[in-house]
Amino acid sequence: MYLVTQAGPAAATLGESPLWCVEEQALYYVDIAERQVLRLDPSNGELRRWAVASEPGCIALIEGGGLAVAQRQGLFRLDLASGDCSLLAPPPYAPERQRFNDGKPDVLGRFWIGGIDDARAPDAALYRYESGHFSQAAAGITTSNGLAWSPDQTLLYWSDTKAHEIYRFPFSADTGHLGERELFARFEPRAAGQALDSYGGRPDGAAVDAEGCYWVAMFEGQRLLRLSPEGQVLMEIKLPVRCPTMPTFGGADLRTLYLTTAREKRPAEELAAQPWAGCVLQLRVAVPGLPPHRLRA
Repeated sequence: MYLVTQAGPAAATLGESPLWCVEEQALYYVDIAERQVLRLDPSNGELRRWAVASEPGCIALIEGGGLAVAQRQGLFRLDLASGDCSLLAPPPYAPERQRFNDGKPDVLGRFWIGGIDDARAPDAALYRYESGHFSQAAAGITTSNGLAWSPDQTLLYWSDTKAHEIYRFPFSADTGHLGERELFARFEPRAAGQALDSYGGRPDGAAVDAEGCYWVAMFEGQRLLRLSPEGQVLMEIKLPVRCPTMPTFGGADLRTLYLTTAREKRPAEELAAQPWAGCVLQLRVAVPGLPPHRLRA
């Protein structure tokens, strides 16, 4: 049994993109709906907030200091001391129709960021940021999520939440080249009229552990899954909230799994029954994760 507890009592509207800073032993994450970047010190529950101008989809630590924030209006550097944001690059899409969503840097410091289409049409893409510019790496999905790499950096994972599918690509760490996309895992969509209690959810954010297993938050499914490198479900952890959004590994030994959650647009009766909705959750796991890579801006 896994004991799931609160890492901090403050609830986000749409918590996402948890990011562990090894040097600070602190967790950064975003509240997309409230346009905030947050920093939680798990040792004492202290929470700091920075307001940004448009929805922050994901964040990354930058080599040399600061935090990269992928907002609707582009990629920005956030100065954590002053709170000022400076533009690194404009968005590679039309911001009146799309925004950035899930993303992470790779081992060489390139920032891979997926988009989401406001109309939930399959027009979003995956972009690679390096040397001050974005290039499109893959396309044809609706809600980009689940970005992660295998420990040996030979596979890149990417999911489309609306399609209930997770994909993987052969990946070259040296060049950043992606091979042909293939299906890694698929989950049953919710049928018309199906009760939420019998719905397994759809794949949202994810993280890979040191054994190469893929941990995925199942949005509306009230569960966290650990998948084998072959895509088989090895473990299911039931959660006290309906809408987990993304896991990451942290703590001194990288064996504390932190999980952001959401409460945005949830029914009042559900929120009353699930007071931890929107909070960051935590649990101890047997296999450690991997430290995050940093953006070379």
